[in-house]
Amino acid sequence: MLDATLRQQLQTYLERLTRPVELVASLGEGDASIEMRDLLRDIATLSPLISLSEIGDDERKPSFSVGSPGHDIKIRFAGVPMGHEFTSLVLALLQAGGYPPKVDAAVIEQIKSLRGELKFEIFISLSCHNCPDVVQALNLMAVLNPNVTSTMIDGAVFQKEVETRQVLAVPMVFLNGKELGQGRMSIEEILAKVDTNADARQAEQINAKGTFDVLIVGGGPAGAAAAVYAARKGVKTGVVAERFGGQVLDTLGIENFISVKQTEGPKMAAALEEHVKAYEVDIMNLQRAEQLVPADADGLITVKLASGAALRSRSVVVATGARWREMNVPGEREYRGRGVAYCPHCDGPLFKGKRVAVIGGGNSGVEAAIDLAGIVAHVTLIEFDGKLRADEVLQRKLRSLPNVRVILSAQTTEVHGESGKVNALSYKDRSSGDQHRIELEGVFVQIGLLPNTDWLRGSVALSGRGEIEVDARGATSLPGVFAAGDATTTPYKQIVIAMGEGSKAALSAFDHLIRSSAPVSQANAA
Repeated sequence: MLDATLRQQLQTYLERLTRPVELVASLGEGDASIEMRDLLRDIATLSPLISLSEIGDDERKPSFSVGSPGHDIKIRFAGVPMGHEFTSLVLALLQAGGYPPKVDAAVIEQIKSLRGELKFEIFISLSCHNCPDVVQALNLMAVLNPNVTSTMIDGAVFQKEVETRQVLAVPMVFLNGKELGQGRMSIEEILAKVDTNADARQAEQINAKGTFDVLIVGGGPAGAAAAVYAARKGVKTGVVAERFGGQVLDTLGIENFISVKQTEGPKMAAALEEHVKAYEVDIMNLQRAEQLVPADADGLITVKLASGAALRSRSVVVATGARWREMNVPGEREYRGRGVAYCPHCDGPLFKGKRVAVIGGGNSGVEAAIDLAGIVAHVTLIEFDGKLRADEVLQRKLRSLPNVRVILSAQTTEVHGESGKVNALSYKDRSSGDQHRIELEGVFVQIGLLPNTDWLRGSVALSGRGEIEVDARGATSLPGVFAAGDATTTPYKQIVIAMGEGSKAALSAFDHLIRSSAPVSQANAA
């Protein structure tokens, strides 16, 4: 099952086990059960601390549990955790075997303090790059708290259950049988959903913080670069982010970041956070900014948060990035996660053998249609313009596919559904005005980005597209406030450009500090 290289790598990792690990498999007769048996037998030979039993009686077959004798750990993998989920399996083995997790002590204590039975089920696809973070977070919770059960379910293996429970997007998490959330979630985000007192505690802690010299709002590439450059100047630096890593977390392949031939978005986001944490930067994650208040008589700018907390700083760098553009048609939000999706890599396998539409004829839309054509029965690509805007090489590939139809000059008007899931899409022919309806099961929206700047209206100048207007130094219309990245008027929304602009904005903020009358504090000041 495992090739020689992977076996050697895994064996090296398993040397870190400090206590026995018990694998209990529930197997059936199909190919997936054979594959799982081979995998588990391979793993059991790699460490004397690992034992395997094949007499499990779980209703989901194939599946297996990961535990440790004498420790109440409830982790289960329903399906063979290869692909992106192989890392989840390795971490489950290590953590069940006593290897300490690499999370903050405060997070560990919060997990251990959870009360009541918490039975999590996570539906995934092995091609989903967002799923492992959720699986790994819930597995860790199951290791640390005996009240927590974590079960990963491969939707491609358990398709009947996917249909019964109407799972049309991954990762999808159920808690005690009820839907908890869909999409990428960090362990902090999951805890915020299940620990009802977390928001109030965090707001109280944030309000108690002192004044910053440079406060960065946003934790994507631009925000991370700004934090590093500001911290290196020795000034008190803070980062407040709704989701550290930003949209990079939702990016699959990155092949144009100079000096790195190829990487994946989640890996880059983790590297960004690790780099920022190497400096004395106060990171306040899972906090959404709601209002920017201009400097008061003391020269302090205030950023108010959705939690009710407020932060004050002598300068601010806004790097809130952008989000997927929505169609804004009836049915889109109602059926999000029920057939309306935004990530073909993640959710495509759930539509195997079905009919789907892709909205958008740029590079993202055409790439999505090409990828989906290898999975689904049929793809209809709908483009508002009279021609596709994707690169010619992509268009040639698209035209070569027998199960793809392209409709130009078409305006999507409504997403239809029945019994809680998508069953059709309507569009208007922009040439004739005629209305058409397509029967299908999925709609993948790929029509670009919108800047996350709604909270800034009335405080800084925005363009007609809602982007923050900045000059060559990254300065906005408000003194002491700078901006960088996809939220600004800077052209070409690319990771490498965002990092450069974030660095520039931080240098400009520092220049503002030393030229203003406000004193610059030291990074280790209160």
